[in-house]
Amino acid sequence: MATTSAETAEANPPLKGIRLLDLTHMLSGPYAGMILADLGCETVKVEPPGKGEGTRRLLENDPENSINGMGAYYFTLNRNKRSVAIDLKSDAGRAYFYSLAEHADVVLDNFSAGVTKRLKIDHERLAAINPRIVTCTVSGFGEDGPNFQRPAFDQIVQGLGGGMSITGAAEGDAIRAGIPIGDLGGGMFAVMGIQSALLARERTGVGQHVDISMLDVQISLLNYMATMYSLSGKIPTAIGNSHFVHTPYNTFATADDTIIIAVIGDTFWPPLCELLNIEALNTPDYATAEQRLLAKSTIEGLIEAKLRTASANLWLEKLEAARIPCARVNNMAQALDDEQVRHRNMVIDLPHPLGGSAEVPGNPIKLSANPAETFTPPPLLGADTIDVLSSWAGMSKEEIQAGIDQGVLGVLPKSP
Repeated sequence: MATTSAETAEANPPLKGIRLLDLTHMLSGPYAGMILADLGCETVKVEPPGKGEGTRRLLENDPENSINGMGAYYFTLNRNKRSVAIDLKSDAGRAYFYSLAEHADVVLDNFSAGVTKRLKIDHERLAAINPRIVTCTVSGFGEDGPNFQRPAFDQIVQGLGGGMSITGAAEGDAIRAGIPIGDLGGGMFAVMGIQSALLARERTGVGQHVDISMLDVQISLLNYMATMYSLSGKIPTAIGNSHFVHTPYNTFATADDTIIIAVIGDTFWPPLCELLNIEALNTPDYATAEQRLLAKSTIEGLIEAKLRTASANLWLEKLEAARIPCARVNNMAQALDDEQVRHRNMVIDLPHPLGGSAEVPGNPIKLSANPAETFTPPPLLGADTIDVLSSWAGMSKEEIQAGIDQGVLGVLPKSP
């Protein structure tokens, strides 16, 4: 039977053949591992025997936020991965890990500063076993500097990174981003760093260490706003959902829902005035973005008063017809039900290894040569210990059983 292009793409994802040992926990590291696994890395989750990594336990007994005893965190972040249970705190356990690292391409972790050295699994030690190894650590503050050993979580780096100070209402308190951009940003840059190191290895033949600081990422994401501060000396503050250049650019209440209107420059202003038919807006005094910015509160107040007279659906229909940038402020259900989101396969039905399934976000990286996407269930703890040690490291059943007997390897219990 001939192989279809879709079947070929499915069998040859872009990172096929790259072996990744995923030592991560919680969010930033597992998110990076998930994206790499989605792109084809043969990804093995290395977890402590017994309970596994921390997010296995998170929400596991919450009837609303778990499936078959697996909480939303672990279920979402560990698709397309396999599980090997190894005690990295013991010499005997590390010997098994070293055997896997000898045949791996990447080792990813998000341990606190200094942990990999204490566990004797840092880049220097692993490179002595496998000079081609690429290692990556995602941490709060990186691996050097005066404060790198501080503990950090998402909101800590959001606060230190400056983004919280410009988020929220102008007169209100600083507000963190609704999604954990500190953690997720660290994971995204880890993916970029690992892929860069793999490309460099093609030229040099040797691996290297990728050091990702979540705080570094937050500073990078400040982008042009940081440059504006350095040029002007003026510290920006939170301005709610409005814009510091464009008017009207904000969220507006309608009779039943909240929408966004985003007038960038002057092109969209005349058709908006025609659509809204507000006499007070039809003045040469508001013709340019600079003029409108000076009267922002007046203009946006007049617009909201008019929008409150009809439903969001009606206004969005009219705005879209006039090709004025607009959108509904979707809640979670509306966002995940959006036809564009569904068309792009950004909501997938992910199976659980014991049966059943739940919808989770898909992979945002779409590649023309690999249109087919596959998603395997997140693994049960130790489900692949025997197979991975055998296929990667060539270990015998007797060698593996010795580790099980010592308690440094964990395997999935056999069904009675």
